[in-house]
Amino acid sequence: MKAHLMYRDQDFLVDGDLPWGSDGLIDDLELKTLFAAMAHDDGFLFDVVQTAVMTSLREPQQITYRQDVLRDCVANPDTVRELYRVSIEAIETKKRSQFGLFVYPDAMLMTALDLMQAFMSVLLKLRDLADLSIGRFRSEGFITFFTMIQRELADEYLKTLRRHLTELEFRKGTLISAALGRGNKGTSYILRMPDQAEGNVLKRFFGRKPPSLTFHIAERDDAGARALSVLRVRGINLAADAVAQSVDHVLSFFRMLRSELAFYLGCLNLISDLDAKNRPVCYPVPSPVQERRHSCMGLYDVCLSLRIQTVVPNDAHADGADLILVTGANEGGKSTFLRSIGLAQMMMQAGMVVGATSFGANVCDGLFTHYKREEDASMTSGKFDEELLRMDAIAKHVRPDSVVLFNESFAATNEREGSEVARQIVQALVERRVKVFFVTHMYEFSHGLYEAMKDQAVFLRADRREGGKRTFKVSPGEPLQTSFGEDLYTQIFPDYGHMAKEAASDG
Repeated sequence: MKAHLMYRDQDFLVDGDLPWGSDGLIDDLELKTLFAAMAHDDGFLFDVVQTAVMTSLREPQQITYRQDVLRDCVANPDTVRELYRVSIEAIETKKRSQFGLFVYPDAMLMTALDLMQAFMSVLLKLRDLADLSIGRFRSEGFITFFTMIQRELADEYLKTLRRHLTELEFRKGTLISAALGRGNKGTSYILRMPDQAEGNVLKRFFGRKPPSLTFHIAERDDAGARALSVLRVRGINLAADAVAQSVDHVLSFFRMLRSELAFYLGCLNLISDLDAKNRPVCYPVPSPVQERRHSCMGLYDVCLSLRIQTVVPNDAHADGADLILVTGANEGGKSTFLRSIGLAQMMMQAGMVVGATSFGANVCDGLFTHYKREEDASMTSGKFDEELLRMDAIAKHVRPDSVVLFNESFAATNEREGSEVARQIVQALVERRVKVFFVTHMYEFSHGLYEAMKDQAVFLRADRREGGKRTFKVSPGEPLQTSFGEDLYTQIFPDYGHMAKEAASDG
């Protein structure tokens, strides 16, 4: 049995390795805030959602398959949580048993039978949930799942399973056949079905019995008892292995079901938290990887929204562009906007909702971040060298149709050198069909690209009102020669503003 709620035709592996660069991506986009909100202090949910988000889907059909399952979860949260509880019940039943502690066939068979008997009640709960719920779900994933449960756990199957489990208790003894091999040693030990009792009572008592030979072991014949025990073990060995494998199969199914449902529970937790803050969410529209689509309305930084009360949403339209350059006033919301872009891309490619009123983008073949780093006393070279080393590592892993987010990169040197390095890197990436989002305050770099690529790229600017007030809105605009750093200085040192005004009037 397979759950197939995360993928149409493959399993979801929680314990797999995360892609290269995941640690930097998690730090730069503050993804641990997202994972914690989805997990609600559940360590298992945290691991599941981290794996799901970091191992992005690459096909729009895979994304919409997961989105449809999520829509069903949003519409039927109680049923989904009950399915999750059933899967946990099965796993906890295994933890309380002694299955797996014994290697001898007798003990292994006994513990496996006990566990299978316990699983029977859980399987019945699962089948009852499928019967009650299948009419309320619309997604391909859930319909396939419930149909599979009804088919695999039909009444006739469960009846047969109970009968086999009862027979394997060997209440009437063990029937084993064998053959004589070389040197009259026993071979080909096979466990046989016991003779079925005759329905007619008179025939059962007075009918002719098949011929048989019987021998009895004396009460104190330890060697004979051991020999008989060895013969019985040889006979039931295959049966013990078969029941143990059945237990492993059922347990594996419930573990997989728990993992796949855990992702959707994480999504429900996140939607609930955002709804409590009156934050809108939408199901994004993914486009094929080879297209260039990027359009959003009301996009906001989900992680920031989870920490503070008020966030400012932004709109952007960059269809057909491989380069989106963001400039403007310091502390004007550029980095927050960039982070919202990265978060939305990752959430979309995980099959989740996105923090926006609408969002559509092409799928990318890998997301990378190159953010400025704080000074590190352990560095053996300068900050600019460190930036170049990180860029070199990204260049070795980036592929066509990837996305790279740059945040104030290559500003650790003088503007002329930093601008030239940034220009060459951006042009090389764009030529390789890599989509680039770049936040910068380097005027020489941004203005040069504006002059060379204004018909091929999208240029956005953080708004600033008269008097230096930041709106934290980003809108289309040509790069300006100033980042209005004086506004921040005036806020920190209010007397400076009065002194500047007096100096201007004296002049």
